[in-house]
Amino acid sequence: MNSDSRGGSTRRPRFSVNITPAERAARILLGAAATVAALALVATANSAVAVVLEILLAAAGLDLVVTGAIGYCPLYHKLGRVPQSWADPQ
Repeated sequence: MNSDSRGGSTRRPRFSVNITPAERAARILLGAAATVAALALVATANSAVAVVLEILLAAAGLDLVVTGAIGYCPLYHKLGRVPQSWADPQ
């Protein structure tokens, strides 16, 4: 384990929160709704294309749920996005 001269740890967290609390809640709710809807539709799919599209919808929903739950969006990080409320505190 790495440590600095004061005996503390210099380890940085793997990721930091880059999503506002309101956006986190919205991601979780919308992601859960998309996942449930996609899973319900898969049972009634008539073609392979429909199944693939519904699986993609479920995957997108799960991505929203996970990023909302952990509060970190890799795409936001890569783009350098900082929530407006955190960028300019007054």
